[in-house]
Amino acid sequence: MDMYSFPLHIPYNPLTSAFSTNAHRPILRLTSAEQRTLEQRMQKRQVKEFVGAFGGLVEHCFTSCVDDFTSKSLSSKETGCLNRCVLKWMATQQRVSERFQEHNAQITQQMQK
Repeated sequence: MDMYSFPLHIPYNPLTSAFSTNAHRPILRLTSAEQRTLEQRMQKRQVKEFVGAFGGLVEHCFTSCVDDFTSKSLSSKETGCLNRCVLKWMATQQRVSERFQEHNAQITQQMQK
């Protein structure tokens, strides 16, 4: 399962581990052009993941909450359900982000030993 960064940016830099001075890993040296290319690819991937996550959120909450198609507007029940669904999803993403950051910190500490 992919980790999505929406709505939060997960401050993880894969270059950090690539430039590790750990004796078990070689040190990578990228030219500035290679680094720009890598950063552009990472940004494109992040946008793609955001769009996928947002699409999944919309589909899930719409399917779960909207069930009356006889009116152009949402009922108060549907609006409340959508609000709860989005808030719950955002809280879940926040928690996943925190756990991901903690896990990365542990790995970084272990690599530095």
